[in-house]
Amino acid sequence: MIQKKVCTLGMFGVGKTSLVRRYVNQLFEEKYKTTIGVKVDHKLVALEAMSVNLLLWDIAGAEEETPAADNYFRGAHGALVVYDVTRLESARVTAEYCERFLRITPHAKLVFAGNKSDLVEAGQLNANELIKMLGQKNAQHFFTSAKTGENVERAFAALTQAMLS
Repeated sequence: MIQKKVCTLGMFGVGKTSLVRRYVNQLFEEKYKTTIGVKVDHKLVALEAMSVNLLLWDIAGAEEETPAADNYFRGAHGALVVYDVTRLESARVTAEYCERFLRITPHAKLVFAGNKSDLVEAGQLNANELIKMLGQKNAQHFFTSAKTGENVERAFAALTQAMLS
């Protein structure tokens, strides 16, 4: 069995915890609970005749660069980078998280999740514009909804696949 450490990155309130809960437990709660520090979940995934144990580090929005926050990144193989499509400033800030994360884990893979897509009209989301804003052209990008489950499995599957390649 292969084990991979995955971090969730993004500003406070973008839905990192909700995406992890949806992925691991197929649950969504309307009530918002702030993550303090880090919460680690795991999910066993069968992929291409192998088992992958994903250690999902749900990291609180670490807006400030601190040694403690940076230590959470160490040893990570990948990150689900989450922003809120209803607050585009969260996408701009995400680029800074990626720089920090990749400085500490330069070989890690990234997948972007524009979360809360259920709250906007599909025509309002311009993936090309967002990818340019995020500055990571070679990373996959998904519009997700932790509430409906839209593209949650696909985003984590893409990240798992990227980490194995």
